[in-house]
Amino acid sequence: MGDIRRIGILTSGGDCAGLNAVLRAAVHRAVLGYDWEIMGIEQGTAGLMERPLHARNLTVEAFDGTILRRGGTILGTTNSGNPFKFPLPDGGFTDRSQEVIDGYRELGLDALIGIGGDGSQAILRRLAQQGGINLVCIPKTIDNDIGLTEVSIGYDTAVQAATEALDSLQPTAASHRRVMILEVMGRDAGHIAIAAGIAGGADVILIPEIPYTLATVADKIEHVTEHGHNFLLIVVAEAVRSEDGKRVGRMSGGKIRYGGIGHYLGEKLAAMTGAEIRVTVLGHIQRGGSPDARDRLMASAFGVHAVDLIAAGRFDRMVAWRDRSVVDVPLAEVIAAPKVVEVDGPIVRTARALGICLGDR
Repeated sequence: MGDIRRIGILTSGGDCAGLNAVLRAAVHRAVLGYDWEIMGIEQGTAGLMERPLHARNLTVEAFDGTILRRGGTILGTTNSGNPFKFPLPDGGFTDRSQEVIDGYRELGLDALIGIGGDGSQAILRRLAQQGGINLVCIPKTIDNDIGLTEVSIGYDTAVQAATEALDSLQPTAASHRRVMILEVMGRDAGHIAIAAGIAGGADVILIPEIPYTLATVADKIEHVTEHGHNFLLIVVAEAVRSEDGKRVGRMSGGKIRYGGIGHYLGEKLAAMTGAEIRVTVLGHIQRGGSPDARDRLMASAFGVHAVDLIAAGRFDRMVAWRDRSVVDVPLAEVIAAPKVVEVDGPIVRTARALGICLGDR
């Protein structure tokens, strides 16, 4: 345990369900288990750049059993404002990383828990190396694309939301003899799309890992309708590109903002098949809402283990779930190995065995 007396915790990147459950677990373990003080840093690394600092003491009394039911994060978060390339009003950039490090020192922190996705973890690790920060990370992203862990906080709830959307779309699709396209999140990987598609009885699932042709999808629509079914469900991940390989989305702040592949497919497939097609973009509903039981459980286990890693002096690590156990892995290896859907893996094989079209054959 060494000289640890005060630790910090922050959430970074996009929000998701389960973050407050992580905070609750970390607070309980740090305060009750080790008699440490734990400071919550607001708005991710931005809270350490502000003067005065945006941080507050987190107490067990403030983290009772109601808090783990809440979506989002009570500390706030940000998925912009990289301190190494912080945007300026004139369109330029500046390096504010030392301000973050100085803020960490000013708070008198002995270690930091960062809850974030692969991008946030890469930034936090760079800050830790530059400033000598004792860092432990916890994986969170609805995309579930963080390497070396089977589960990331927020993923299970996002899949549940997408599955429930399919459950709601199916009856109206059948009533009106329509093809329903559901566009789900998935910036770089198709984990949500393929999991929810299988669970929700989709006929077609399109993910960025598997190239598709419109003709293959059109053939599936015609095959289903010719064999007596009067509706069809299609799930597509937002990162799927157009048939000619172009990204579908819009530019905002110099970055591509995904969204629109569902409408692209709807227009193309309607013209090819004559089917009546409707498109639903699920969007941020997948991030919000109360975390489901599995996300609460994983969040609690991750929060406890992160604090225990600090007590053991094991830094530059990320908490992970592997082989039905909570473990920890080198942060550098996590950042270097993002996790996409295995095109020959068991989930894809299951989809094919169920007769689901993945667009490639």
